[in-house]
Amino acid sequence: MRFNVLEHKLVPEHRLLSPDEADEVLKGLKVTRDQLPKIRKTDPVIRVLEKIHGPIEEGRIVRVLRLNQTAGVSEAFRLVIGR
Repeated sequence: MRFNVLEHKLVPEHRLLSPDEADEVLKGLKVTRDQLPKIRKTDPVIRVLEKIHGPIEEGRIVRVLRLNQTAGVSEAFRLVIGR
């Protein structure tokens, strides 16, 4: 890996949730997995996370934390999908 995209200042923090954490998030948001926005396994962020955590299966959920001067911290979730 020549460049770790997670270290770039414009890329928000991404964290892979455990299955238990993912279930709690879905329950708290009252949504199903297929209602979440998607992120592909080929996305550079997912490729870096796979180097950290090992292979990431489809259906896992990634938490994205964005810092914003006006809104503060915003939290989003993405469902990992295949190609």
